[in-house]
Amino acid sequence: ADVADFIIGTNDTTKKYTNLVFAGVEFTTKPVDASTMTHFHIDVWSPNATEFKIKLVDFGANKAFGGGDDSEHELTYNATSTPAIATGKWISFDIPLSSFTGLKAKGALAQMIFVSSNATVFVDNVYFYKTAVAPTSPTASAPTPTPAAANVISLFSNAYTNVPVDTWSASWDQADVENFVIGTNDTTKKYTNLVFAGVEFTTKPVDASTMTHFHIDIWSPNATEFKIKLVDFGANKAFGGGDDSEHELTFNATSTPAIATGKWISFDIPLSSFTGLKAKGALAQMIFVSSNATVFVDNVYFYKTVVAPTSPTASAPTPTRSAANVISLFSNAYTNVPVDTWSASWDQADVENFVIGTNDTTKKYSNLVFAGVEFTTKPIDASTMTHFHIDIWSPNATEFKIKLVDFGANKAFGGGDDSEHELTYNATSTPAIATGKWISFDIPLSSFTGLKAKAALAQMIFVSSNATVFVDNVYLYKTSTGTNDIRFVQNLFKAYPSVSDEFLTVELTSAPLNKIKTLSIMNPTGTSVFTQILNNEQTTIPVKSLPNGLYIMAVRVGEVMQTQKIIIQH
Repeated sequence: ADVADFIIGTNDTTKKYTNLVFAGVEFTTKPVDASTMTHFHIDVWSPNATEFKIKLVDFGANKAFGGGDDSEHELTYNATSTPAIATGKWISFDIPLSSFTGLKAKGALAQMIFVSSNATVFVDNVYFYKTAVAPTSPTASAPTPTPAAANVISLFSNAYTNVPVDTWSASWDQADVENFVIGTNDTTKKYTNLVFAGVEFTTKPVDASTMTHFHIDIWSPNATEFKIKLVDFGANKAFGGGDDSEHELTFNATSTPAIATGKWISFDIPLSSFTGLKAKGALAQMIFVSSNATVFVDNVYFYKTVVAPTSPTASAPTPTRSAANVISLFSNAYTNVPVDTWSASWDQADVENFVIGTNDTTKKYSNLVFAGVEFTTKPIDASTMTHFHIDIWSPNATEFKIKLVDFGANKAFGGGDDSEHELTYNATSTPAIATGKWISFDIPLSSFTGLKAKAALAQMIFVSSNATVFVDNVYLYKTSTGTNDIRFVQNLFKAYPSVSDEFLTVELTSAPLNKIKTLSIMNPTGTSVFTQILNNEQTTIPVKSLPNGLYIMAVRVGEVMQTQKIIIQH
């Protein structure tokens, strides 16, 4: 044979064999140790070859020719082989080394011989390689469960306290089970030869009547199918008696979740999916079924999902401001001024009174796109007020807007002197809109920059995302401006550290014991971002949720107040 380098394009070098009857490739100086390799690869292209043979030669333990330990094997490829020899195209060979049956070893491969029909053959990409061997057992743990322990009945999990299980492989099943530890302490159940396995907890059946879901994690190197059957023994809590019920679910490569090998698969199955179960109060058996496979099992438990409340069960924070400084439209804490309507004829919302507990009345807006609150009969003179306050609670609102409208000097709609301004709050505003909790707004009236006056406030408009919103404590108020209504002192409290990360400590020094002591933290715009009644001489205040920046802390006791600057720096 003759050989030369042949370049395709500008830089792809191949080996070109002409007049190829047989060509010897030798690497005897440094034999190749392919003992960990599984395959041999070569690409060939020929304009005229009808046959191609490949021989591998191993020199044995002495790594030298001869000595009685050499071995070799030749494979032949033609028009009917796999792959088939054809002209005018690249043919890729991926040959298991086990196909070279005459090779006694692969630790000292030293020669390779190509044989053809006196043809021209181009050769490229000549290498040995090993295929990744699929693992037969998990090396990483199943995902750590997240449901709260109070909402879980666990049969097997390191994350919870488990209820008693009589057996993980009943005498009547067809499976072998053992404990298998991942790492140093993560114990799982390993089923081998799993056709069906009976898990029994008949001595003390599980009452899952308040549970909503069943969870299990499985890992398998070879399972193509996995079935789960739950069996309930009924009211008599014993096998038989006519009240037993059961249901089996099947999972495979096309189900949700899909069965796949070599990874943990988490099942979170609504118990309602086990439609054949007549009850869940005496679950006593669980049966796993597979394709005679090996299956690792972990985190087997029942759990209930926590349904987010649709209405508040606790009242909004009780206002603490002096009634003398408040004009209230709606609050149980104050005497309210007249309001013509809480849902004007032109708005898009439904409103009703909603009572929390026995006597705390709130306004409940449902389908709230925009709601018009009107007090046009007797407009409010808020010219001496400094702030607007409202508390809201919603199960689903993503946005809340507040608009104030002043009718001007003529105290009537129109006339050219009306003014208004709308403020928008969402998940990133201060305060931020969030569901399932009361949110308190203390908004400086100066923030309503479009209001030309505050002496004839006559309308208020709430806007949201077609949501349900509960409203309470809607009032205007004035804060101390250093006049006679508030007296500033320097000895009510001390707060430290002055630059805080997560917590502030507040110590009362000379506050009267018989008066309410209110602490407020305000941002530089005057908006209150935190309020709390102080009942102890020393109180720890969480500030981790507040953005970095300068704040004013104020403690008020009756008509006396002290302020102090603080810095939040996380």
